[in-house]
Amino acid sequence: MVGREEEIKVLTNLLSAKEADLLVVYGRRRVGKTFLIRNTYSNEMAFEYAGIHEAPLAVQLAEFTTTLNRFAGSYKWATPKTWTEAFQFLKDYLTPLLKRKKRVIFFDEFPWIDTPRSFFLAAFEHFWNTWASVQPNLVVVICGSSASWMIKKVINNRGGLHNRVTKKLRLLPFTLSETEEFLKSRHINLSRYQILQLYMVTGGIPQYLKEVQVGESATQAIDRLCFTNDGFLRTEFSNLYSSLFDNYERYVKIIRALASKPGGLSRKELISACGLNSGGGTTAMLEALTESGFILSYLPLKRNSKDAIFKLSDEYSLFYLQFVANSRATGEGTWAKLSTKPSYTAWSGYAFERICLKHTRQIKGALGIESVYTEESVWHNQAKGETQGTQIDLLIDRRDGIINLCEIKFTTDSYTLTKTYAQTLEQKVRIFTSLSGTKKTVFLTFISTYGLKNKEQLAGLIQSEITMDALFRK
Repeated sequence: MVGREEEIKVLTNLLSAKEADLLVVYGRRRVGKTFLIRNTYSNEMAFEYAGIHEAPLAVQLAEFTTTLNRFAGSYKWATPKTWTEAFQFLKDYLTPLLKRKKRVIFFDEFPWIDTPRSFFLAAFEHFWNTWASVQPNLVVVICGSSASWMIKKVINNRGGLHNRVTKKLRLLPFTLSETEEFLKSRHINLSRYQILQLYMVTGGIPQYLKEVQVGESATQAIDRLCFTNDGFLRTEFSNLYSSLFDNYERYVKIIRALASKPGGLSRKELISACGLNSGGGTTAMLEALTESGFILSYLPLKRNSKDAIFKLSDEYSLFYLQFVANSRATGEGTWAKLSTKPSYTAWSGYAFERICLKHTRQIKGALGIESVYTEESVWHNQAKGETQGTQIDLLIDRRDGIINLCEIKFTTDSYTLTKTYAQTLEQKVRIFTSLSGTKKTVFLTFISTYGLKNKEQLAGLIQSEITMDALFRK
């Protein structure tokens, strides 16, 4: 297994616990939840059942019983009529096994099992509260891609599962380092620039990266996956959101609105743009999209939570909406052609900026401030009078009296900073320092793919420089 070191540590630590654990694993579709659980617990897995999408109660119960009999190694149980009876069968099977060593049972696609009028969740709550929770050798893992359902019905449950979850694990896409390691494990040897290009489209989703073939360039892979009639990512967008969210069209409205605004939108602006109400339903949707890794929220410097700015963080969604959704161009060479257009320049800058926002830990490492407490935020002001509108997409506010104002540029080669652009950056620092009222020292940090050509000529302007290699740090 590649990467996932911290996640594996969380899972394996449960095996040495002296009490029962109820672990909730959630994350977006194709991020590798099932693979992680199966591989980490391969020696301890006593039972595994996956819900069947839109299958009625009778079908779910029949499959549950078939699976239980298979794990038991012989035919012992007939199909039950209720989930309460099914869980009694499971208890009968597990009781002798738990006397020997720690065991794991795994319910995959948990939301799909809870069909209408099946009373599955009530039966599971009873199973955990009255029996499983007092079995010191038992780990119960429940997993689901529907983040909104998992958050509402399990993590924030107000009934029998209220405060019963002992551990939560949100599985996010691979980092750039994990992506590089994953591709190498599949004998795909690409430069970091090529890997970065793939990441800007796939967002580090393992299942998407598995589709890249040995001997392909990033451009060839993107062409084949996104612009051929049977390309894996050509039709993924609607499948992705419909599988994760009920009434998914409402969620897609939010994604489309954020895709059209690189600087992000406030909650109030999102409500207006998407025709949403200002109640708890909108809050729940934003929470579900955030927990699934599709959007990020940032607090502008010295603002409170009501001023949060939401930004689209899912690379695939941004790419799809920009180039695939309404494109008539298809076939070999499409991406090479599209990447010469002005829209490519705007998109690549936006996508690279989002990748940097996701890799702030690596940026801090490159700056040598891993141990310094920091808060990451955004900042912008509207043009007023003689003051120009200024937007800063990453501020690292440090406890040691420094603020790193990060300028992010995606380029195909080393970047030459012109005198005019240098003056723009100087003005940006002045405007920020003046209007923010900060008493801290402001360091201008330049983040780019290949670095600056003429940094020797810029003494005193740029205090630190970071290239894409830093983003590949573990």
